[in-house]
Amino acid sequence: MATHATNKRKVLLYILIPLLLTGLVLVRLARNKQEARSTVYHRDPGQAITVQVDTMRAGEAAEAWAFTGQFEPDRETKVSAEVQGKIGEVLVEVGDRVRKGQALVQQDKSLLQLQLQGVEVQVEGLQADVARLTVLAGADAVQGVQLEKARLGLRAAEVQKATLLEQIAKTTIRAPFDGLVTAKFSEAGAFAAPGMPLVQVTDIGRLRFTVQVAESDLGRFRTGEEYRIAADNLPGSDLRGRVTLVGSKADPANRYPVQMQVANTPDLEIRAGMFGRMQLEQRSAGGGIVIPSSAIVGGGNPQVYLVRDGKAVLQPVQVAATMGERSVVERGLQPGDVLVTKGFINLSDGTPVAVH
Repeated sequence: MATHATNKRKVLLYILIPLLLTGLVLVRLARNKQEARSTVYHRDPGQAITVQVDTMRAGEAAEAWAFTGQFEPDRETKVSAEVQGKIGEVLVEVGDRVRKGQALVQQDKSLLQLQLQGVEVQVEGLQADVARLTVLAGADAVQGVQLEKARLGLRAAEVQKATLLEQIAKTTIRAPFDGLVTAKFSEAGAFAAPGMPLVQVTDIGRLRFTVQVAESDLGRFRTGEEYRIAADNLPGSDLRGRVTLVGSKADPANRYPVQMQVANTPDLEIRAGMFGRMQLEQRSAGGGIVIPSSAIVGGGNPQVYLVRDGKAVLQPVQVAATMGERSVVERGLQPGDVLVTKGFINLSDGTPVAVH
């Protein structure tokens, strides 16, 4: 009997202990929930929210951007020899301004001139032969084939003479366009072969100005349009650049080249490799009220908060243009309206507000 009573007490304990533990847990959870509710902030619906405001007025929005770029020569070439021969004289120095057709390098042409003299003697002899054979052929004293051979020989000698004259002319290496001598690759006494560069000529009368722009700014440029450019080495300079290229392929930094053609100053003060800044300004078309873009709430249906009679009033607006941090509203706002610009947390239509 004692054993039976002990077993009953054990069973009772197995039942009561879990129930007791469960009860303690439930009590603790209820207490925690009550404590959490007491610590959570509950805004008083009648308490005013502090906001910052701005009074609306009609105006024109303007945004300005500046892009740094580099000036490059519009044309640059390495003038090479066309015939082989020793260089007799280099007629220019680095930094010289040259005109199109001006002699830059003179090669030795004495050997070609001697060859020309020999061909000229040959031509004179063949001309005399042709004249004599023409008379004899008219009297049937010689066969016509002899006269024909003499004429062909004369034509071949004249072609050889013309070739030598062309080679002699090419010994004088001339500037292909107006520009500056920016490099010399050889000196008098050196041997020049066809294709060997001798002098570099750079045209900086016209320059290319290239800027690298982000994808978001690429649409601001149009081919043929002009923009203001200032050279870093000429404070206050006001140059005009006409867009000739809007890049279609980005570099590894996801930036696109925009290239412009710029006329240099009369004194060629801007040199290739110098840097400059391009100013780009965009203004809103027509009238409107300019507001900060951050004041607009709502995605597809833009709205703003106005302050009227001490309360926030949600007002639908129609945005005409957005330019960076500024937006132009053409409908929904009037001059004199008080616009909420900061303090949107917990703000809703009809909420009391206090202007900071």
